[in-house]
Amino acid sequence: MRLLSGFIVGLIFGVGIAVSGMINPAKVLNFFDVAGAWDPSLAFVMGGALLTTFIGYRLVLRREAPLIEAKFQLPTARDIDARLIGGSAVFGIGWGIAGFCPGAAVPALGSGKWEVALFVAALLAGLWVARMIRDRPTGKGALA
Repeated sequence: MRLLSGFIVGLIFGVGIAVSGMINPAKVLNFFDVAGAWDPSLAFVMGGALLTTFIGYRLVLRREAPLIEAKFQLPTARDIDARLIGGSAVFGIGWGIAGFCPGAAVPALGSGKWEVALFVAALLAGLWVARMIRDRPTGKGALA
C-alpha cells in the first residue's frame, strides 16, 4: 500500500509539474530574468503549492496517525548551519543555471531530451559526492 500511495502521489506531482510548464527550463529561467522576458508563472505555481501544503498539513496533522504508517515522521531539526546554507546555495545556483530542480527534472525525463538526462545524471553524481563527504571517516590519518 505504501508503494502504491507513493506512486500515486509522485504521478500527481509529475503531472502537475508538466501541466504547469515547469519541466521547461526556459520558463523557469525566465522567472529569474526580472529585467528581461520575466515570466511570473513560477510564482503562481509556488503559491499554489504553498497554499495546498498549508491546508494539507492543517488537515492531516489533526489525525492521530497517518493512514499507512504508525506515526508521523516530521523533521525536528531547527538548526541553520553550514550544511543547510551550503546545500541551499548549491540548489539555487544549479536551479538558476540549468532551469531545473530535482522535482521537475525527473518528470522531464519523459521528454526524451538529452539535456534532462545529463542534468539527472549530474544530480545523482552530486548526491553521491555529498554522501561520500558526509560519511567520510574522521580521525587520525583521515583526509580533512
